Amino acid sequence: MAQTKFKDIKELSVKELESKLRDLKEEGFNLRLQKATGTLENSARIRVLRREAARVQTVLTQRKNA
Repeated sequence: MAQTKFKDIKELSVKELESKLRDLKEEGFNLRLQKATGTLENSARIRVLRREAARVQTVLTQRKNA
């Protein structure tokens, strides 16, 4: 799964953003579980997921405050 650009995230609707955030958090949970069991292959993916979730959360907050 490729990293999403900020401008692409800004073009999504609120429902799409909420769905994307839920998916990112679920994937993050799965990666943390893999890390704990020692089966994680790409540890850098955790960092990418956290940043992408933060981008989505930022856009959601901006829309809520607008």
